[in-house]
This record gives sequence, C-alpha cells and structure tokens, in this order.
Amino acid sequence: MMNGQPIEELKGIGVKTGKLFQKLGIETVTDLLQYYPRNYDAFHAPVSIGQLNQQSVGAVSGVLMKPAELIRHNGMQLVTAQLKDLTGTLQLSWYHMPYIRSNLKTGVPYIFRGRVARKHGRLTMEQPEIYTWEEFETLSASLQPIYGQTKGLGNKTIAKAVSQALKVSKLEREYLPEEIRKRHQLSEYNFAVAHIHYPKDENQLLFARKRLVFDEFFLFLMGLGRLKEKRGDQKSLFSMVACQEAEKLKTSLPYRLTDAQERTWAEVKADMQEGSAMNRLIQGDVGSGKTIIAILALVLAAENGYQGALMAPTEVLAKQHYEGMVSLFRERKISKIPILVTGSMTAKEKRLAYEAIENHKADIIIGTHALIQEKIRYDKLALVITDEQHRFGVGQREALGGKSSGSVPHVLVMSATPIPRTLAIILYGDLDISVIDQLPANRLPIKNCVVGIDYRKRAYDFIAKQVAGGRQAYVICPMVEESEMIEAENVLDYTKLLKKELPSGIQVEYLHGKMKGKEKNQVMERFAQGEIQVLVSTTVIEVGVNVPNATVIMIENAERFGLAQLHQLRGRVGRGKYQSYCIMVNGSEDEDTSKRLEILNHSNDGFYIASEDLKLRGPGDIFGIRQSGELEFKLADIFTDANLLKIASQEAKQLLDQDPELEMEAHKELKKRMEEYLQSRYDKLNL
Repeated sequence: MMNGQPIEELKGIGVKTGKLFQKLGIETVTDLLQYYPRNYDAFHAPVSIGQLNQQSVGAVSGVLMKPAELIRHNGMQLVTAQLKDLTGTLQLSWYHMPYIRSNLKTGVPYIFRGRVARKHGRLTMEQPEIYTWEEFETLSASLQPIYGQTKGLGNKTIAKAVSQALKVSKLEREYLPEEIRKRHQLSEYNFAVAHIHYPKDENQLLFARKRLVFDEFFLFLMGLGRLKEKRGDQKSLFSMVACQEAEKLKTSLPYRLTDAQERTWAEVKADMQEGSAMNRLIQGDVGSGKTIIAILALVLAAENGYQGALMAPTEVLAKQHYEGMVSLFRERKISKIPILVTGSMTAKEKRLAYEAIENHKADIIIGTHALIQEKIRYDKLALVITDEQHRFGVGQREALGGKSSGSVPHVLVMSATPIPRTLAIILYGDLDISVIDQLPANRLPIKNCVVGIDYRKRAYDFIAKQVAGGRQAYVICPMVEESEMIEAENVLDYTKLLKKELPSGIQVEYLHGKMKGKEKNQVMERFAQGEIQVLVSTTVIEVGVNVPNATVIMIENAERFGLAQLHQLRGRVGRGKYQSYCIMVNGSEDEDTSKRLEILNHSNDGFYIASEDLKLRGPGDIFGIRQSGELEFKLADIFTDANLLKIASQEAKQLLDQDPELEMEAHKELKKRMEEYLQSRYDKLNL
C-alpha cells in the first residue's frame, strides 16, 4: 500500500470511522504512522493480591470459585466477583457491563488488570480488563501505545489501525546521510517509525524516538538555514527617519518604560533606520511590555508614510490588540488609522477592509493568519510583526513578508515563551534577539502554592470568594474528555463538577482546542467581558486574551506539564492591579515531580525557570510530561531534547555549508524529503 492512501483503505475503517480519524488530523496512512503515542502502558507480570499497589494499575491472576453476581440498583447494573489467594481478597466490579457475568466462567484461569483502590475497607479493582495468559503474554512482549483520542474513537481502534498500517505500508527510502546516522548512532527511519509505536522496552523506545526527534529538528533547521541564506543581509528600501509621533506617544504613557524596554526600543529603531531589513526577535516574559514596543514601531512606520501589519495567533487577541490601539491613539490624538482583518468577518466587511488597505487609507493592519491567507494587497508594507512567533513558524513569517511590494519589509517577532539564550539562537537562527528581562514596577508578583488533591475543597472556596469580590478564575485540565487509558482531570467532567461545587450564581464554562474557532472566540470574548466567572480550559488559553480581572489560575495535574508551560499558563493572571494567585495541584507522589514544581513555586522569573527546566529534564521525562509545544514539533521538546537540538543544528549548518542547494547525489533523497516537509507546512497554511 502507498503511504499516501486514504486511511479508509485500511481494513475495518469505513467512512464513519474515517471522519473520527480526521478530527485528529489523520487522513492518510502516512498521517496515521506519524500520529505518535503520547504515552505507553507496560504490561508487568501479574502479582499476588497482597502485592497490589493502591491508586495504581496492577495485574493479578486467579480463578473464580463462585459465579459473578449481577446487582441492579436505581437503574444501575453492577457485576461483581471475588478473587482470593493466600495473601488476600480482591473485589472485582464492572459498571454497566451485564454481559461480563455470562463471559466469566468459574474454575478458568484469568488475568485481571485495572486500577486498584480501597473502598469501604475492601481492596477493589473497578472495570478491570480480562485476559487469557496467552493474550497477556503477547501484550507484555512490548510497551503498549496510548494515543490522544477523541469521542467515539478509543485507544484500541487507533492502536489496531496503526498495527495494520505498519504491516501493509511500503518502506520509506532512507534520506538521512549515512555518515550523520553513524556519527550520532541514529536508527534507520523505518525501524524508528515501527518502534515508536510498539517498542519492546524503554531502551528501544528511546532509540526510535532519538531518530525521529533528530529528524524533526534537522528538517526544521535545514529549512531555516535555507531561508537565512536566501534572505542574507538584505537591504530594505523602507528606511525610516526618527519621528515625533512615536516619541510623543512614549512620553505620554502613564508609566515609564523599564530600562529593558528602552534598550529594546533603541535596537528596533536603529534596525529600521539603518537601511538593512530588520529581522529581530523580542523575547520577554509574560507582562514584560513587548506590545508597547510593537505599537511604537508601527507608529514609526506609519509616520514615515508606510504600512505596518501585526499578526496575532487568535481572533480574540487580534481584536484586543486592535481595540487597545484605537483607544490609545484616540486618547493621545494620534492620527494613524488601524484596521482589523479576521477570518470571521463578512464578505462586505472584508471587501471594505481590503480597499482601505490597498488604497493606503489604513496605516496599521491587525489580524490573524487571515493577513496572509486572504487576497489582501498592501500599498507599502514596510513592517511585519508576528505575536507569539512559535504559533506561526518560519513559513508564515516569510509569507506575510512576501506580501510587501517593491522591497523586503522589516520583520519583528514577539514571544513570551522563555527559552534559554543558547537554544533561542538556534531556533531563531535568522533573527537578532532582544530580551526584555524586567517587569514593570507596578506589577504585583503572583502568589504561588503547590498542593495535593486533598486541598481542592479549600481551593474551590477560595475561587468562590474571589468571584464574590468581582474577580474571575481559570481552571486548567490536561485533557479535553475522559480517556480509557490516562488518569488525569478532563475539561468536560470538571466543568460539571465545578457547577455543583461552586455557588449557583457563578457562571462556569469550558474551552478546549477541539471546539470550532467561532465557539472558542465567543467563549473567550464572554470571559473577557466578565460574563463568565470561571473558565475551565485546556492549554488552549496559553496564548490567549488579556483579562486583567482574572486573579486565580488553578492547574490540575500540574505534574503533567513542563515548567516552561506551567509558567506560560500562570501568565494568564497577574495582568491587572489586583493580587493574583496560582494554585498548582500535584496529583503525583513522586519526589522528583515535587522538586520540579517547587522551582515554580518559589520563582516568577520565566528565564530562570526555563534554565532550571533544562537542567532537570532527562530521557525519562518523555513519559507523561506534556511537550512544550514550541514550534509545533510532534515529538521533539526543546527542553528534554536540548542536546539533540544542538547536534542537529551543527549537522544542518555543516551540510548546508558543504552543499547549499542539496545537489550532490548523496543528498538527493534528503532534498526530496526537505521539499515535502516545507510543502506540508505551507499546505497547512493554505498558501
């Protein structure tokens, strides 16, 4: 089978199941093979009842001496059975599965596997899976993959489809030069793909993962290297001269810029005035004041007779930037005209906006990726600013830059993701870097606490008090919905729980990445306007809207996130004049996890936290720790895999120095793969 074939051509996947796979972004066999597990389940050998650990998954073998019972109570059907050995008794329970009773035979050896708990003084295992010894031995021969799921599409169906795809798909030709593979002990590509899904043990998993992570970094950095080569030290006809309007705006602000902001603004001005095209990254912690630098740069461009564009990652954020700028300009009598462009605008609104942009009636254009996808013609686009760069990537930055006619525009990239400088230089290799490493003096530091799950009731009471005082709160869960394989809080069930636990007058709503864009925007706007008091969300709010009235963020299963991501989430609060709080609920009893969270508990400095995260991460952290999300790598994590990132950077540079156009015979397969990689990223942008 060709790997580009539709997934429906796999046995057992019809149109209905195919649509469920599409919800996960899986349309072809290749997509399926590149849908890597998010965790793994090790089927350890059965133990005696007395050796079972409470609050964890275990397996026990035995025979039932009495038939299972079916109990009906208040519309609920419960099947129960008892298992005994010399070390104890175990109660087995299955809810809403009456057929289990007739399937279980007395005197037949079974293995039962499930989560163990003590309830009403008895050791219990609820909803255990039932295996024959033969079935269990097959599963214990390798680590079993756990995939991200969606409603109606469980882990078993995905794993079965992957298993079949591995059997019928054709082998890919190796594209990585052999000397690179040998130098860094990287596996063959097809071996890596097969064993990332079904590794025999942790060593084999790490070996497979190392190759795929290297590839992600290497292809990205090769693309970046070729872009840098193409841009070079390009001249720009959009040379600026200092203007009074930008300086008047700066001096009229109700606060003084910090020294770090002043330094950054001086660097941006110098770039825009010297005649070469600016390519600069502004890295600054959440709340450090990057946006005002962007506004000053947009005013400088407009005052020089040019246009500037600011691209934000969400409609809500774009709208907020727009409304904030209109208000700021009106108050300070600045004549420049901003205009908003988003995908949800009506056809008439878009047409009027396009005309204003093309005829230069608009000086500053603010929007989402609609700025590059729509048929917009700019008059003199001299400045391109992207907010939260890692949500866009190199392709989008280049695409927006390509909208400028006549000359290369200045490019300014803003990111609130604290990345240690050594890694930032690699990831943003085509950009100069400015760091805003000070917070404004009027910001109150966020008060942090790391608590166990027994603290929840007190946390709910605290949230209720804050809401009674007119404030708002976020509650973050790692999952959208309940998973059959992963023990973690999920948004949908948690929302129902909070509606019961909090006073009835409090409006609780949820937000997650699987919702349609329009729905997400409506929820965020209602939260920003104060109509929703408590928002239960996944990390989709990590790059969100500015809600100064939100003073509490409670993060469930904090142990499942990396420190840098927890810090990003924490940055959703502490944006106004009120004291803010971050409650991190640690659902793990692991000592190393507690140490990691304590770093966050005692510091609000994102760059310090990122560097500590880098020191703490090790190969074992690929299990259960959420990826940092940086640049949307599928497997790679810039913290866990920092050393591999550095190696991939060296190899990409060396290879491009040797063969810039990848013309050598030994690099033909790599060139083909590079083109496929870049095309896939552009396809996602609909360019």
